[in-house]
Amino acid sequence: MKNSKPRIGFIGTGKMGQAAHLRNYASLPTECEVVALAELRPGLGARVAARFGIPKVYSNIEEMVAKENLDGLVASQQFTRHGVIVPELLRAGLPVFIEKPLASSVPVAEALVAADQAAGGKLMVGYHKRSDVATIRAKAEIDRLRQSGEIGKLRYLRLTMPPGDFIAGGFDELIPGENFATPLDTDPIEPGLDAATGQLFINFVNFSIHQLNLIRHLMGESYDVVYADPTKVLLIGRSASGLPITLEMAPYGTTVDWHESAMATFDNGYVKLSLPAPLVLNQSGQVEIFRDNRKLGEGGTYRPELPHEHAMRTQARNFLRFVRGEAPPPCGAAEALEDLRVARSWLKLFKGV
Repeated sequence: MKNSKPRIGFIGTGKMGQAAHLRNYASLPTECEVVALAELRPGLGARVAARFGIPKVYSNIEEMVAKENLDGLVASQQFTRHGVIVPELLRAGLPVFIEKPLASSVPVAEALVAADQAAGGKLMVGYHKRSDVATIRAKAEIDRLRQSGEIGKLRYLRLTMPPGDFIAGGFDELIPGENFATPLDTDPIEPGLDAATGQLFINFVNFSIHQLNLIRHLMGESYDVVYADPTKVLLIGRSASGLPITLEMAPYGTTVDWHESAMATFDNGYVKLSLPAPLVLNQSGQVEIFRDNRKLGEGGTYRPELPHEHAMRTQARNFLRFVRGEAPPPCGAAEALEDLRVARSWLKLFKGV
């Protein structure tokens, strides 16, 4: 790293750029400097820079990278444009953060993995749930219990993800932007699909890719989709070691609350992870650990107290650690590609294409 305190450049300051990312980096002035942003909408760029005290605004990425002596780039862009923009960012030779998913199709994702490998592994994909302190605790407990065997063998993983209010007030102070002067280039849809099926695939990965990634993270192994419910409520998978997995994609809806959860069950207990709405501030998830006291002596249910730190801010810190060379990204390009392949397997079972 060139500077003792990483100099970060932002690319795009739309809704998620501001609410999920920029305000978190701006809240860490002792850990980084947001020194410039590149925004195609000049009015929005100027207003956002004024709000967050960013000294420089550019209309193109190349000029910003050339002039600003940057250490890292945060590019909160529509994932349907990653194939257009990310290879250019990787050629700058800097660590790059992008939002999930890696791409809108498997071939584009494969090309991005190749570009990332050629750049030396510079890409971090923003699966913020991995940075939630509750996910970190749940993952550690699952791994520990699998190793110790104290409540038996791991038997099953169940995720529930009903649609709800993911914003949770996170856009309340959003600076609105003007429309783009011309439509932006986007990546081609998944090969072999008509327009409607291609849009179905994009909608599926946009809604469910976090959970597809979280399954692999909590299980610590790869998995395959073995059943796609024709009502789009249920996905069933099987892990590499033969463990059953279910993802309830939309068992019901909520208009106010957020009910996302994951449960890893063992012979004599479970670890349950409950996660907050993605854009809620200063709130982590919760963990519940149950041990069957009849078989194990003293047992019961335990809910550890966790700090009030929301995952998006911790994710920003994790990217800064990556920039400083202190740790690898929580999720890199190669693993994020696997999520697209799982999604493509679901589509083949669901639509037969």
